[in-house]
Amino acid sequence: MRTEILDAARELLARTGHADAVSIREISKRVGVSAPSIYRHFVDKDELIEAVVAQVFEDLDAAIAAETDLSVSPITRLCDQGLAYVRFAREHPEQYRLATTPTTSGGAVDQVLGSGAFLRFSRTVQECMDAGVFTQGDPMPVVLDLWAAAHGIASLLIAKPFIPWGDTEAAANRVLRAACIGHVVVDMIGSDAAPDEAAVWLDELRRTL
Repeated sequence: MRTEILDAARELLARTGHADAVSIREISKRVGVSAPSIYRHFVDKDELIEAVVAQVFEDLDAAIAAETDLSVSPITRLCDQGLAYVRFAREHPEQYRLATTPTTSGGAVDQVLGSGAFLRFSRTVQECMDAGVFTQGDPMPVVLDLWAAAHGIASLLIAKPFIPWGDTEAAANRVLRAACIGHVVVDMIGSDAAPDEAAVWLDELRRTL
């Protein structure tokens, strides 16, 4: 019964695009039970919606896992995982929007972020540090920076599909590579370096090549 309720809620969320448009009454009709029966499985609608969104993150983790090739270098794997993230978002735009909508409380979603896609991505960042690609330290800031890059290009490709992106896969790949390689450069010149300092550093590097 719980699975049927979640499936019905997920379908309604995908169709309406907004949690406010989903009601326990409508879900109960779709499942073929009374509204009180829903409350035996979920305390309220907020808990039900959160469980649906948690499922989306689990599906996202499965999509990233499918694109994780342990035979390639950690930084290449990081870019591949970011690209898998963008693909999932574009293939499931309504689910992705709901999964990234601000929440007022923690719970199932935070648990999924801690054990699913977010943790998988964090491990790859740590592997980049262990390999000497990124400077050793707390991986969390790097994870959040790269996640922001993946989320940003995914959201733009969904919201603004008519912008002349060219090959959208290539566009997403450029953003993700720039974010990953950018972290390597920042580690080398210092996180406090100004853009002009980076330009000078790059010019000096070119002269030595």
